[in-house]
Amino acid sequence: MSKTYTRLTEDERYQIYEGVTEKRSHREIADLINKHHSTVSREVERNTGLRGYRPKQAQESARRRYQNKPRYRKLTADVQLLVTEHIKHEWSPDQIKGRLRTEGLSMVCATTIYGFIQEDKASGGDLHKYLRHRKPYKRRSGSPEARGQIIGRISIDERPSIVDEKVRLGDWEADTVIGKGHKGVLVTLAERVSKKTLIAHVPSKHAGVVKDAIIKLLKSEKAHLHTITFDNGKEFAYHAQLKAALGADNYFAHPYHSWERGLNENHNGLIRQYLPKGMALDKVTEEEIRVIQNKLNNRPRKLLDYKTPNEVYDAMRLAA
Repeated sequence: MSKTYTRLTEDERYQIYEGVTEKRSHREIADLINKHHSTVSREVERNTGLRGYRPKQAQESARRRYQNKPRYRKLTADVQLLVTEHIKHEWSPDQIKGRLRTEGLSMVCATTIYGFIQEDKASGGDLHKYLRHRKPYKRRSGSPEARGQIIGRISIDERPSIVDEKVRLGDWEADTVIGKGHKGVLVTLAERVSKKTLIAHVPSKHAGVVKDAIIKLLKSEKAHLHTITFDNGKEFAYHAQLKAALGADNYFAHPYHSWERGLNENHNGLIRQYLPKGMALDKVTEEEIRVIQNKLNNRPRKLLDYKTPNEVYDAMRLAA
């Protein structure tokens, strides 16, 4: 699979930060985020200062550069006439692009031509009628596998066996619950022994937002915290920053092995009793979240000999 030269996203810049922190080579980092190694090298060299590589500042610098970049109109009046003529001969945008390149107009791509056709259609033109395939054109993107891996990911296979024994407090599972239409997100945490649930409402699955929510939920439990086990969603890409803030060792379940975080999956189902599937979550209030969390944590559980998660958690916390 070839490496792409597309602009770096903010998440990818934080992935680079994780790789640099772990002293990985630029080629290793590039392989993990499916970018060319020269892209990573240029990014690190351009944005490394006295405090090292700084992804937040790098993202802001890239945004300013893009905003200030001169915009050149690719389709001049002469090129528009050529494109129109070829379309009316029922040439495809790809064929037009290829012919224009042979005539020295290499900056015109098929996407630009499709855009020109759609603009013509919106203004009442008929160029779209000459296309052999009239389905809306979609820019192609890579498959999920092409988006790379989470840098520094440690497999659940390396998690200490004591976590499975469920004899100590402080081993948590983490996940997200997504609202209909990707409107609103819940960050959910489940403690494996006491079955205690923690919930936070966040506006998106952005890794930085999710990281901040988990730190806020667990910072008061830091003294009793051992591990957090995640699924493989990119919202957990900032796991190294979580470890630095909370001191917990972080592990990732195998892809499509939801049972390896079965408690968390079960608790998400319990939350759906109050916030059903098919419901947008962007309007859920903090008060509603607290009510749901309190109901789950003060409900007797058969697994706990009909004690509540709060009762078991508090007793183990005092005994620790």
